[in-house]
Amino acid sequence: MDLAEFDHHADIPGTTIFDGRQAMKGYALNKMCYSFNRKENREEYLRDPEAYFEKFGLNEEQKQACRDKNVLALIEAGGNIYYLAKFAGIYQLSVQDVGAQQTGMTTEEFKQKLLDAGR
Repeated sequence: MDLAEFDHHADIPGTTIFDGRQAMKGYALNKMCYSFNRKENREEYLRDPEAYFEKFGLNEEQKQACRDKNVLALIEAGGNIYYLAKFAGIYQLSVQDVGAQQTGMTTEEFKQKLLDAGR
């Protein structure tokens, strides 16, 4: 069986599909984000993010995406949105903040777009 037959979703422009390859790519990042379920880990991360990146073996792409608090870059770096929600919570990034990143808008512009769409 040719796996390429099942890889048709890989060509969706502007979309990163979380599949097996992305899961392997993002293992360290997702493991780090999962650790944020514990308050003491969140506190440790905030004291020294760079040391925390090293502790979990993040690569430079993942580290930079974390430094930038860029959820889209984190997804591209192998992050799973369910684990990344823990990361976003540390910085109090709302769903609207993430939506704004996805659309290239400011958070206020994105919120207004949602309000306008609901009318």
